[in-house]
Amino acid sequence: MEDLIITGPGIQDEEYIVNMGPQHPSTHGVLRLKIALKGETVERIEPHCGYIHRGIEKMCERLTYQQMIHLTDRMDYLSAHINNEAVCLLVENALQIEVPERVKYIRTILDELTRLASHELWWCAFGMDLGALTTYFYGLRDREPILDIFEETTGARLLQSFNVPGGLMNDIHPNFQKRVKEYITYFRKKLPEYDELLTGNVILQERTRDVGNLSLEDAISWGVTGPSGRASGFACDVRKHHPYSAYDKVDFNEILYTKGDSFHRYDARVREMWESLKILEQLIDNIPEGDYAVKMKPIIRLPEGEYYQRVEACRGEFGVYILSTGDKWPYRAKFRSPNFSNLSAINKMAAGFKIADLVAIGGSLDLVIPDIDR
Repeated sequence: MEDLIITGPGIQDEEYIVNMGPQHPSTHGVLRLKIALKGETVERIEPHCGYIHRGIEKMCERLTYQQMIHLTDRMDYLSAHINNEAVCLLVENALQIEVPERVKYIRTILDELTRLASHELWWCAFGMDLGALTTYFYGLRDREPILDIFEETTGARLLQSFNVPGGLMNDIHPNFQKRVKEYITYFRKKLPEYDELLTGNVILQERTRDVGNLSLEDAISWGVTGPSGRASGFACDVRKHHPYSAYDKVDFNEILYTKGDSFHRYDARVREMWESLKILEQLIDNIPEGDYAVKMKPIIRLPEGEYYQRVEACRGEFGVYILSTGDKWPYRAKFRSPNFSNLSAINKMAAGFKIADLVAIGGSLDLVIPDIDR
């Protein structure tokens, strides 16, 4: 029996518009991608945001500087401690307050534990997106001890709000150093499993290499930072180029590639986990003695003017802009969230690839949607 072939005028040129999302099992991170397809090939993508917009920047105009810290960890909740630190650094620099060396070391250690926990969650979810369900159990297994350390010292596992202007809410728990050193030893043995299980997997290699390429020029033009930008050769690590806290006291590598495809965005994060361990090893035994905070006035007023502070969050450069009129709250607050800029380049990455490739491309960006919908 001959195969039935259906043809028609212009059928090959017909364009279909489909939606990917909006959906999320717990609705705390909802993104809709409006995708124009020809067959299975992506012609263009329009991201539609705003499903969980909360007006955080407007709310900050009637919150004190101590209060607005708590809103920043509701944006990229996997970079909560780092986002909190950005506001504290801005206030401290604006008031020309020098925090104790002990505070700088502890903040940096918590930063890198936060980065490890975030990258582990991204790794396990990225593998699951591509069908490797086992990764989800491995990643969550290795992330749990970090959350236990956070809980013991800060009282919270995810949204710590441990940073305050002038230092820290409390001193570290007596077990803190011991448990961090135990974790470094533990994870140094577990991290090679990530390469053994997923990095070298032929399916992951086929689905990510030369998929979703982003050139250095486009990464800079679109403001793609973090591991996603560095995978394209964009040397943008704030810890290296504008060091803060104790980052000027440690030696680590900025992971840079030139290919800019989904695989190298993946690999940059895996390599960064090794660098985070290296930073922790250099700091954990050298935490200085001293106070965990300097005494601050209960009501903080920044001098009139404009202020900006950047930090290296888990997904790229997180910036805080404040316009102060000398009042106890900012006249204007604006956050530069890495996820918003990284998402904006998705059409550049995905156009011309198959819709199945879009799963790998989106996963390689490690998006946290509440950081986009502020």
